[in-house]
Amino acid sequence: MRPRTLILAAAVVVGCGGGGGDDPTTRASPTATTTAERTPEATPAPPARPARVRVRLDSFPVPAGSHPHDVAPARGGRVWYTAQHTGRLGLLDPRTGDVEEISLGAGSAPHGVIVGPGGAAWVTDGGLNAIVRVDDRTHRVRVFPLPADRPDANLNTATFSGRTLWFTGQSGIYGRLDTRAGGMRVFDAPRGAGPYGIATTPRGGVYYASLAGSYLGRIDRRTGRAAVLAPPTPGQGARRVWSDSRGRLWISEYVAGRLGRYDPSTRRWREWKLPGDAPQPYAIYVDDRDIVWLSDFASNRLVRFDPTSRRFRTYPWPADGAAVRQLLGRPGELWGAQSGADSLVRARTP
Repeated sequence: MRPRTLILAAAVVVGCGGGGGDDPTTRASPTATTTAERTPEATPAPPARPARVRVRLDSFPVPAGSHPHDVAPARGGRVWYTAQHTGRLGLLDPRTGDVEEISLGAGSAPHGVIVGPGGAAWVTDGGLNAIVRVDDRTHRVRVFPLPADRPDANLNTATFSGRTLWFTGQSGIYGRLDTRAGGMRVFDAPRGAGPYGIATTPRGGVYYASLAGSYLGRIDRRTGRAAVLAPPTPGQGARRVWSDSRGRLWISEYVAGRLGRYDPSTRRWREWKLPGDAPQPYAIYVDDRDIVWLSDFASNRLVRFDPTSRRFRTYPWPADGAAVRQLLGRPGELWGAQSGADSLVRARTP
């Protein structure tokens, strides 16, 4: 089956300005007018319209009933995905559309997948209550169960800091796995249930987002303790997090419908409301140009935010009810899983 392709220009443009911590989309800066500006000769020309950013969207079907949850670009141009409803890890070749699936074991319900330093796929498997490693060449499966006193952790996502894998569980835990020695330690999260998305900064710092706890957690990699960093909006539902090249943390505020940013160097927050009446930003990813991408469940759209111009642009997903829960990319392309349509989606920009 051939992939479906759409080429779209931005559907919505929202200008943003304003101060830290407020909703910049609702604030306007006063403009001073001089006497010279009132003369016909000195009247400034109307501002140029922002250039449209074209995005090409391709969708790739996966086996029916897979409910793909997360994706991770792999070596050789291929893409891993977690088939949450069938207990498998899939591997798509976009050039041919061919899919290969690997069984992770009885009871598996994989949630997140990332690629480790050596190229292997690492899966957070809520059904197995374990971290699973799949060799990218042999497809050999190795399972690292959580300690027996940590059942039903509801594992979500993982990130690497060096050779250490850090992971989250919505039941109220986060943990680390020494991928060389195999040792694992699990910690209780502040405020209990909620740890969901997790990310690493360019300097190796590890942060996670707590959906139920509505905060950003900063993990001390030496002690394992987590500090609570509270966004300005209470109860915002921080769902996923990603770092830009400067180490600033961007979060999707699912309940509040906002994009949040925390700068560790200044300890300051900024927030921007997404376009639309009741947006629900779920996934978030910052690409190699520091452009921020989100998926909006409410509008079924891909959302692009340029931190320099502070403008949003949106693009409809190829499938109705796409339910894109996670985004990940590599230079030149962005990948997501259309869990509501049993397909993967690729976005390419100039």
